Amino acid sequence: MLYTLYEAGFYASTPLRAAARLTRDFWSSPLNPARDTDLGRRLYANADLFANLTRRYGKPAWGIDTVEIDGATVRVRATEVWSSPWCKLTYFARDRADMRRAGRRTLEPAVLIAAPLSGHYATLLRGTVQAFLQDHEVYITEWTNARDVPVMEGRFDFHDYIDHIRQMLRVLGPRPHVVAVCQPGPPVLAAAALMAEDGDESRPRSMTFMGSPIDARLSPTVTNRLAEERPFAWFQSNMIDTVPGPYPGMGRRVYPGFVQLASFMSMNAEKHQQAHRRYLAHLMAGDGDSADRHLEFYDEYLSALDLTEEFYLQTVDVVFQRYLLPKGELEHRGRRVQPQLITDIALLTVEGELDDISGIGQTQAAHALCSGIPEALKQDYVQPGVGHYGVFNGKRFREEIYPRVREVIWNTDIAHGPASVRTLPKPAKAA
Repeated sequence: MLYTLYEAGFYASTPLRAAARLTRDFWSSPLNPARDTDLGRRLYANADLFANLTRRYGKPAWGIDTVEIDGATVRVRATEVWSSPWCKLTYFARDRADMRRAGRRTLEPAVLIAAPLSGHYATLLRGTVQAFLQDHEVYITEWTNARDVPVMEGRFDFHDYIDHIRQMLRVLGPRPHVVAVCQPGPPVLAAAALMAEDGDESRPRSMTFMGSPIDARLSPTVTNRLAEERPFAWFQSNMIDTVPGPYPGMGRRVYPGFVQLASFMSMNAEKHQQAHRRYLAHLMAGDGDSADRHLEFYDEYLSALDLTEEFYLQTVDVVFQRYLLPKGELEHRGRRVQPQLITDIALLTVEGELDDISGIGQTQAAHALCSGIPEALKQDYVQPGVGHYGVFNGKRFREEIYPRVREVIWNTDIAHGPASVRTLPKPAKAA
């Protein structure tokens, strides 16, 4: 019912949205002699704000066509190299001729960036990808909006996520590296533990966890307390709804993206209100650059996807209520997950001093769980002055966090020698 009401509200506001767009276009037209008056700018700004707040936000484009490497411009092409109904693995192929001109003549360490499946699209990590492209062969998980997956494709749960990570690491070849941003921490650690136990040749050579709830019992945040205080049945009854038509996934039970987005925004409601007031002021003042930066951020932030019911509820249960991984009780397909059996995978944990999603200590918990990893292969870093988003994006990420991750990846590759001669995957199709 909630999903249907949400859709009905969107379509009911269509006439008002159309009127706002017409008003915006009229007062921004160069043919309108009154467009630069105080009244004209005010009418334009208010119409633009209304149109943007009520429109539908789809999956953003990556927009990564080039990257600067050692002062040279290198062309980049995003290609799909593996896929399932639930995810596609995107490889950011750097032009080999441009790479040679930049002085890079061999393939560099392969890195799988495990993007969170927690409401936003993988494009939220655009800045993360751009940083890693300077020194690595970069792959990223792009999870599918559950409302677009037909019911006939079956279920997708927490354990399917683990299986997907294992399969995608194998696509990268022998001993790649993996970087888990936020939510993927527990399933990625589980996948690495299982691969290490099996002696899988594609087990990671290093794993980096950024702001991940490895042990959500530590330094609980508002998000953690909500999961602890509410009974599991509450999440089943209040956070799940059925996808309506005409979406391909009609009939599928999901945790709607708009519910997740509302939760995120309510945590910092005043901050978002101030941001939109500043945007209105920038438009009325004719400050187009500042207004564009606001739109760029919110075009990404307001783009949300649905999660399957089973994945969302299992994550709440396994990670935020029963804490099965840190307690040593997580089982996957009938096997106990044992991080202590990992012995030859370097470990780096990164946390933000001001993180209000994954508190300090939650990510660091990976070190105690991975007791079999030699101390020489472990590093922990807490970035001063950044919150959750700043752990994987922004100036401090680029200048202070990324160099540390790069150092771990390259040092482990150099210390152990190249795993094999890597070959470029054959792209399935353009992403």
